[in-house]
Amino acid sequence: MAELSPRLELLVLTCEALTTPGKAAVGLFERALSLPGPERWPFDVARVRLFYGERLRRLRATTEGREQLAQALEAFQRLGAKPWVARTAAELRAGGQSAPTAVRPGAVTLTAQELQIAKLAATGLTNKQIAERLFLSHRTIGTHLYQIYPKPGITSRAALRDALSQLDTDEDD
Repeated sequence: MAELSPRLELLVLTCEALTTPGKAAVGLFERALSLPGPERWPFDVARVRLFYGERLRRLRATTEGREQLAQALEAFQRLGAKPWVARTAAELRAGGQSAPTAVRPGAVTLTAQELQIAKLAATGLTNKQIAERLFLSHRTIGTHLYQIYPKPGITSRAALRDALSQLDTDEDD
């Protein structure tokens, strides 16, 4: 099978690595990831990195495992593979690293009300001023902002304007 195509070789080496016990699997994962042209199969390569990262973590090579898992997470996010993002993030957490909450900007979705609140907050209005304009409680505004911040991966009102402008440019593309 491996001789039929580079992609099949990647998959065969990965299967061999998954069924090989202990540290012997590391060489097989490395061979699989060193094959030419991996950018043609980003999902397959991301899965290989996830499996490799899992194996490295179990072998207590946590730093190397985190590197593979972080690359896998980035690829899965870019591809919009949500179940794989969740699995990879869980594996990163198991390895002692908090998985980044930021997703790529194009994947950020805000409700109409969240977007309206975010735009007003980005202009510098206080929660109370926003609440008066929208006929809501200032606490409701605070709650919405608390829920908005993690979506584009920000932690403050100051970063909101930049995140919204990035969102606008991604939607224009």
